[in-house]
Amino acid sequence: MKKHMLIIVASTCFALTACNTNGVDNANPSNAAPGSSGSSAVETDPANTTYRPAFSGQTRIAGVRTLTNYQSTVLTQNLRSPWGITSLPDGRLLITEKAGTMRIVTPTGQLSEPITGIPVVNSAGQGGLLGVRIDPAFATNRMVYWVFSESRPDGNLTAVARGTLSTNETRIEGATVIYRALPAYQGTAHYGGRVVFDRDGNLLVSTGERSDLTTRPQAQSIGSALGKIVRITKDGGAVSSNPYTTTTGVLPELFSIGHRNPQGLAIHPVTGELWESEHGPRGGDEINYVQPGLNYGWPTITYGIEYSGTRVGEGIQQRAGLEQPVYYWDPVISPSGMTFYAGNQIPEWQNNLFVGSLSGMHLVRLVTANNRVVGEERLLVSEGQRFRDVTQGIDGALYAITDGGRLYRIDRR
Repeated sequence: MKKHMLIIVASTCFALTACNTNGVDNANPSNAAPGSSGSSAVETDPANTTYRPAFSGQTRIAGVRTLTNYQSTVLTQNLRSPWGITSLPDGRLLITEKAGTMRIVTPTGQLSEPITGIPVVNSAGQGGLLGVRIDPAFATNRMVYWVFSESRPDGNLTAVARGTLSTNETRIEGATVIYRALPAYQGTAHYGGRVVFDRDGNLLVSTGERSDLTTRPQAQSIGSALGKIVRITKDGGAVSSNPYTTTTGVLPELFSIGHRNPQGLAIHPVTGELWESEHGPRGGDEINYVQPGLNYGWPTITYGIEYSGTRVGEGIQQRAGLEQPVYYWDPVISPSGMTFYAGNQIPEWQNNLFVGSLSGMHLVRLVTANNRVVGEERLLVSEGQRFRDVTQGIDGALYAITDGGRLYRIDRR
């Protein structure tokens, strides 16, 4: 076993009880069914606001506990600020590192040398080399797609690039930027940065509204790509069936609008529909069920407040024509990358949504039904890690990366 690998196994973990790597129960105290009466929420800290949810279960839903005996294993802790992770067809993992490198990691934790040929990123602030996905036909075309923060003469922006992984896996060949979320801005925050493929083979990409008060209103502008989900082809053009392609003055690549800093995208394994995680301000982190052409409200409505403690805008949480989040957190957990579980190792996790939590330092499990959250669990709490992204491997295990450089495998014990 390699010296840099850290394998942590629970010493006392009874069958049919969820445990973390140290053998300590990492679920909430409730063992009730999702949404059942008498089960307590996992969040017990006071909220930042007195805002009331729009519907029952929109926040602080009943806690649930995984009953299947599972384990987590640290495969490596030598990554450098990893940001995005995706599976290769042979079971290895392709991982981006914030400073501008990609690495391939084996299921046993062997780490490749940095892959070269990637355009220069602006890694200042929240920028860098961000989300990554391989082409659905990667086995034959070896095409990789990634999101990064790009410096331009007029500022920085969220860009999407593609290139071919060389046969010896040492470099990206023919790297080309296929899309830029305009306008550029001098700030270094709120790039969004996730990318997924939909079932038609198009790219869905999240962009942030760049954080500052001067750019924030552009999340509501249909002439700006800031604070949006965009849907583009593999060549970077607008998909012809997008909701705004025939509307004058609207960017044809727009899929949805009104987002703050969306760092998580996932396709539901049954419906094929898009879900999103989004950073709120002080309170108001969101999970959204994203449908084409809809407006998700930021900054007009929010369940959060400014970091100073003052209200955001008019301080309202609902308005006609603006969509409600499926779920929100107050206080925040800082949700990042996410994935739906479609494996068979842990049957009770089927179609559950797993979300990396940064400030919350845990992995979130959300049980959903009828496009609502009906149960929440916090996993790997005792690890004390900022979970940046999570994906499902071809072996059915979950693989999660942390800002501290760790790669975890989470599977049945």
